[in-house]
Order: sequence, then structure tokens, then C-alpha cells
Amino acid sequence: MRATILVDNTALFDSVLTAEHGFSMYIEAEGRRVLFDTGYSDAIIRNAQRLKVDLLDLDYIVLSHGHNDHTGGLYHLIRLFIEAIMEGTAHRLPRLVAHPHCFFPRPKPPLPDIGAVLTADEVQRVMPLDLTAAPLQLSPNLFFLGEVERTLPFEAFEPGSRRIVQPGGEEQADYLLDDTSLAYRSSEGLVIMAGCAHAGVCNTVEHARRCCGEERIADIVGGLHLLDEGAQLRGTCEYLQGLRPSALHACHCTSLLAKVALARAAPLRETGTGLRLSFGDR
Repeated sequence: MRATILVDNTALFDSVLTAEHGFSMYIEAEGRRVLFDTGYSDAIIRNAQRLKVDLLDLDYIVLSHGHNDHTGGLYHLIRLFIEAIMEGTAHRLPRLVAHPHCFFPRPKPPLPDIGAVLTADEVQRVMPLDLTAAPLQLSPNLFFLGEVERTLPFEAFEPGSRRIVQPGGEEQADYLLDDTSLAYRSSEGLVIMAGCAHAGVCNTVEHARRCCGEERIADIVGGLHLLDEGAQLRGTCEYLQGLRPSALHACHCTSLLAKVALARAAPLRETGTGLRLSFGDR
């Protein structure tokens, strides 16, 4: 399995790639080509061109959750596909996989909406759409984890002012139940790929172990949504010390304070837009 980070908050040193507040990763596994999240803007298009990643040749687009820093680039991707159809450029329309809540509006006062800029109907007019809360096997060893079971008390999620608008217009507190990740069963163990890990990275690891039938953890790559000191950061560090992953690539929504703490608990590695990783297949 090979993975390339197309969008992150930082870019690797000595590169001319664009960094932004968002996340996207391109994955090649067992003959499947998967785009995991799309970043915030058209940076995904420009970075993919520089990194020689063909976004018109995808089997799946997978969204980790509905926030605009993970779904905003989808608008630009759909434009890319529409232009390819108009111009007769070689392309394959991928299947988009996400949780059923992914495209619901998300007011977060004072902001009117921090959710996806496109609706599910608008996406479905261009490409097939699978909305599922259940895990989904994308290849023999690559899994969409679906809705993550939340069992660890130190990762209890408080929605604060976050709201989600259900069909029919009812607003509810937004517990980000759509937050999910990918997991790959490599020869070295599981590779967990998270967008933001709002469900908690430790909850996500435990859920992935159950879904994939593998206990070993080779790497955790992606946003961990760890920002401040507190019970969640302390609990995460203690969990990682016991987990003993082979590597940790903390991206996107992981603060410097959190990275310093995480580096004491796990083998934290350099990351950013342009990072390429590879893992042995089973």
C-alpha cells in the first residue's frame, strides 16, 4: 500500500506544494485508487498535478466527515470531472463513500455553516454515492470503518455550539457521528488513516481492530484533533504508550503542544503535504 498526503496544514521542507487548513490523502492499495478527503480548496488539484497523482483515475472518494476543510475540495474535483466529460479527456467516475450525516448542514454560531458546500443530491448527479454508517471493505485489506464506537471515557465528545440540521429542518447538537477513518491491514499491522478523529483516535484504533481482525498497529496517519492540555491528551498519550505503534504521523488538527506530548509517548515522525509512505501488502 502506498499513500501520499495531498493536503495538510504544513508542507514538507524544500517543496513548492500548497499547505492549507485541511486534509487529503491519496491511497493505492491492491489495485484500488482511493482519495481520502479533499481539503478545503482547489489546492488538492494543484498539489496532485505537482505530485503526478491522476485524480481522474479513482475508484473511490471517501470522506472522513462533513466539515468544509475535508469536503471543500470536492466542488473543484467535480468541476474537474465535468470538464473531462466536456473535453473528452480520459477519466473514470469514482464512487463516493461517506456516513449518511456527511452532507447535512452544520451551523456553528456565529458561522452559518461549516459543513459541505455541496449537497448529497448535487454530488449524486455526477458520481455514484454510498452513504453508510456500517464498515465497508474497499479492497481485501482496505476498510472504511463506518461509525466509530465510542467507549473510552477520556475521549467523550462535547459538541459545544456545534449544531447539525436533520432532514426536515430540525437542529440538534452535533456529536459528529459521521466521523470515520480508513484502516489498511499491511504486513506490519494496521495503518490507521484519520481525517480529524473527532471520535477519538484511541476509540478509532479499537474500532479498527474489531473491524479488521488485527491487533498490531503499524502507523497512525492524519488529523488527531488534539489541541490543548487536558484529560483527552493525557489519556491518548497513556494509550499510545501501551499501544506501541511503529510510527505516528500526526497531521492537520494536532497542535504543537499536542505533538510535543505525543512525541514522548510514540515514535512521532515528520509529516506534511507531499509526504509519501509505503507499507508491505499481506
